[in-house]
Amino acid sequence: VQLQASGGGLVQAGGSLRLSCAASGRTFSMYSLGWFRQAPGKEREFVATISNYVGSRYPDSVKGRFTISRDNGKKMVYLQMSSLKPEDTAVYYCAAKSFGMSADLHEYDYWGQGTLVTVSS
Repeated sequence: VQLQASGGGLVQAGGSLRLSCAASGRTFSMYSLGWFRQAPGKEREFVATISNYVGSRYPDSVKGRFTISRDNGKKMVYLQMSSLKPEDTAVYYCAAKSFGMSADLHEYDYWGQGTLVTVSS
């Protein structure tokens, strides 16, 4: 699976942004997908994950503000972000893994190149 993230940019605090991740490969629907982010000087952290058919999970830091979704027919995964805060500023990565969804980045086999989100105060 090859992944390519897009949709990052500059947004004011309180605003919204939708990230997209396009995937290649014939077995896209079999993968669980995740979004992670890495702020300057910090470790990469979990943002959202969605299983191969139903179910999603978020950390408390984004729960209620971010929504992950997927379109298996288009081989796309999305991250809708709202009520953005300056602390959401980071490079956002999409990732894919076999079997069940996970918040552990080490379980993901495939990674996109990242897209930068900057939230101004």
